[in-house]
Amino acid sequence: MAKYIYERKNWTDFTWRESEINAIFGEVRNLQGRLVGLMNTLGFAAKEEATLTTLTLDVIKSSEIEGEKLDYYQVRSSIARRLGINIAGLVTAHRNVEGVVEMMLDATQNYQNTLTKKRLYGWHSALFPTGHSGIHKIEAGHYRTGEMLIVSGAMGKERVHYEAVPAIRVKDEMDKFLKWFNADNKIDAVIKSAIAHFWFIIIHPFDDGNGRIARAISDLMLARADRTTERYYSMSSQILVERKQYYEVLQKVQHSNGDITEWLDWFLHCLKNSLVATEITLDRIFRKTEFWRIHESTEFNERQRLVINKLFDGFEGKLKSSKWAKIAKCSPDTALRDIKDLIDKGILRQEQQGGRSTNYELAQF
Repeated sequence: MAKYIYERKNWTDFTWRESEINAIFGEVRNLQGRLVGLMNTLGFAAKEEATLTTLTLDVIKSSEIEGEKLDYYQVRSSIARRLGINIAGLVTAHRNVEGVVEMMLDATQNYQNTLTKKRLYGWHSALFPTGHSGIHKIEAGHYRTGEMLIVSGAMGKERVHYEAVPAIRVKDEMDKFLKWFNADNKIDAVIKSAIAHFWFIIIHPFDDGNGRIARAISDLMLARADRTTERYYSMSSQILVERKQYYEVLQKVQHSNGDITEWLDWFLHCLKNSLVATEITLDRIFRKTEFWRIHESTEFNERQRLVINKLFDGFEGKLKSSKWAKIAKCSPDTALRDIKDLIDKGILRQEQQGGRSTNYELAQF
């Protein structure tokens, strides 16, 4: 028996048992349709905010799956600038943040464009602008020329999780993959997104960044499925939640005989969970856009706008005057004046619990 799926003849002639995935596939398609329908009833500002929030989460969570933590406000600012979205409190983004954003936006905003080797090379170069992954020098901007082992554990006690396609086969395997990806092969775009993700991961064509690029490829095909550049759900956010199962199912199916039913079933369930979770995120976005609609004539300074937006974006911990001063980069006295002004306007209120320090929260509106 072949050790890995790619060691089989015609290994990319994938099969799956439709009867086992039909129900979940139907649920996913129904949820997608409902979500797109819901978004189409919204105003321009709400749509823009939803897309910005979703893309920000997608970039952050996809990197987090690989153990890299990116700054939320750097990512959000980078996306807003590139999409021409006017937001308060723009910050400068580091080069590594700009690179991930560049790849994700190219995948989702230019989803109709052909996926080519040159485009993938561009994505890889954007992910590794210095030609290094951490302290290690890598081959950035082209397919790997060395062999690839995925290992874990201390030196001398390494455990091999995966041995990728031999380097000598990478170009031919990728040519075949890209030809299939760009062809109209009568496969539903959601199913195609799942297959593309698995196929790319099996080839593992780059020295590093294969997981992030695989998820960008999935997002590109999901944008084709939705037929819109507007993104309202983040598959990467859900993969992060289900990361353990993600790696387990990949490890299991990499040894299959070509039947990828188990992978498709997991991918579709993960996508369904992502769509359901989105409804919670959207509720927060609706509240935020409704707040600004109600208060379009209210006077705010930039510090107040910045902190109010942070409260709607999922503020961590309690809002205290000291935290306000830190976020808004102002003195404690200025922070207190800003807060008192918002209390007088009925926008903030003191939390009821009290305690040694005073906490503030948004009033109901």
